[in-house]
Amino acid sequence: MKVLVTGSAGFIGGHVVEALEAAGHEIVRLDVREGADVRDAAALDELLPGVEAVVHQAAKVGLGVDVSDLPDYASVNVYGTAALLAAMARHAVERLVLASSMVVYGEGAYACPEHGAVRPGPRAAADLDRGRFDPVCPRCGAEVRCAVIGEDAPPDPRNAYATSKLAQEHLAANWARETGGTAVALRYHNVYGPRMPRDTPYAGVAAIFRSELEAGRAPQVFEDGGQLRDFVHVRDVARANLAALLAPPPPGTLAACNIASGSPHTVGQMAQALAGERGGPLPRVTGAYRLGDVRHIVASPAKAATELGFRAEIAFAAGMKEFAWS
Repeated sequence: MKVLVTGSAGFIGGHVVEALEAAGHEIVRLDVREGADVRDAAALDELLPGVEAVVHQAAKVGLGVDVSDLPDYASVNVYGTAALLAAMARHAVERLVLASSMVVYGEGAYACPEHGAVRPGPRAAADLDRGRFDPVCPRCGAEVRCAVIGEDAPPDPRNAYATSKLAQEHLAANWARETGGTAVALRYHNVYGPRMPRDTPYAGVAAIFRSELEAGRAPQVFEDGGQLRDFVHVRDVARANLAALLAPPPPGTLAACNIASGSPHTVGQMAQALAGERGGPLPRVTGAYRLGDVRHIVASPAKAATELGFRAEIAFAAGMKEFAWS
């Protein structure tokens, strides 16, 4: 299959290209680092003839620095996706795999002893200042237990990046309905692994911790380190893209799938694992916080297994051992 990969020179995109090429697919590359912008209609019209599917990885990522990032997130992620989909329609490309994110959920799923399944709203700055990091039941204020979130949970984006990723899903769904194309939105959880970007305000927490350890500094763990996340290796994510390419949903629809290991760990445990592999220094829990962060988000990988035939293969310990030195 001839496949256009946007963001082909990026962290995840580069691994996706390698996985698709290893499976025998012909790759057309588009990346702003190589002079081609997903917002450029002329560049898209030059690259898309003969392409049978698009794997869309190009995006501005990360939580962002402040509201000054809003125009870039809207331009690159939202307008860029719209421009790509319009070009795909012009060239009758019928298959899309979209890199989405677990950030579209906002806070994860929880269970209240009295009210059952609940979805807490954003945490209050006053509570975070007091070190009260865990959300409470929005109905009675009781303590709640973290639960697994599935793809049918209502979206609740909490920052510009999350809002832009949800907008990408909506645009892809519009495109699928209007053209009869097929689209799969892969909701990545916390991706880590070789070639992960480092030393930028938009780097992931795993890369930030590793950079601190390389410099001989203790990783600075926000809140109390108890935030639950699902850390999924980038080579597993690349395999998920290949699986989605080969198992499209029915024409005219978009299917969303969590891409996760199914084995959550806390941010503190991840920092401890990296520090242990590199011989320290040990992480330091700071109590600091970012208002746009969520507390816990634990995913069910069942839909990806059932509909795509994808299951993560790289265990947390083995992945962190490799990543600590990659």
